Amino acid sequence: MTSERLGPDAGEVELVARAVAGDRAAVSDVVRLLQDPIYRLALRMVWRPADAEDASQEILLRVVAHLGTWRGEAKLLTWAYRLGVNYLLNLRRRTPQEAQQLSLDEFGEGLRDGLADADFRGPESELLTHEVRLNCSQAMLQCLAREERVAFVLSEIFDLGSAEAAWVAGVTPAAYRKRLERAKRRLGNFLTSTCGLANPKAFCRCARRVGKAVELGRVDVRRPAFATHPITPGGRSAAEAERQMIRLRDAATVLGAHPDYAAPQAKMEAIAGILASGRFPMLG
Repeated sequence: MTSERLGPDAGEVELVARAVAGDRAAVSDVVRLLQDPIYRLALRMVWRPADAEDASQEILLRVVAHLGTWRGEAKLLTWAYRLGVNYLLNLRRRTPQEAQQLSLDEFGEGLRDGLADADFRGPESELLTHEVRLNCSQAMLQCLAREERVAFVLSEIFDLGSAEAAWVAGVTPAAYRKRLERAKRRLGNFLTSTCGLANPKAFCRCARRVGKAVELGRVDVRRPAFATHPITPGGRSAAEAERQMIRLRDAATVLGAHPDYAAPQAKMEAIAGILASGRFPMLG
């Protein structure tokens, strides 16, 4: 990973200049360029797709409103991540783990409860096993403090260099590295002791959690939230992400092995409607 922030390319500079000048097509292109990565950032921070939709809409509207303040100090997406991280760190709505102040140890004990003796063999067993894995890796991230979660997601999942990620998080590189190391240590210890994907000797198996997850309502058999989530055209599917994870099996890969989720089209159309309405204070 690079240790320095990368600046924008000429195409980004020209696109933003047109958007700031009032070209609505350029504004729409900016939103299209950023919408999927911003949605994926929000999803890793707030866990539930519906909450991520709301958060990503708010972040994208803030990006558009502040485009005139972008000075090319970083790539456009990196700059948008900074606005998004600031919003997500200060979000008042809390995830269930945050509300319960659930620790990784407590989360791990919960995984033992209801663990079946054999793999789930019911209808759609492969799909539901994928869903349990994806849902579980989302949930365990929520057991980290938000600052640690941001550090882990930016570096280990989005592959930003330490200086770039520190700039996004608004902290010094030294403070950022401490947060990242703390998050990696905590998650690594948890996965090594708990997750059979990261450590074949650990007790938990996704296919043995399906029944309990369905019973608790954490997995919807009719509408899996993650395994059937739309992906970016040409992006990784759930099956491709899982194959990558199985090859590597380290903590970052287990937590990062999600499909390349696409932002929900209905929400993006809603943003377009807001921008076209004339009521939104664009580029202020």
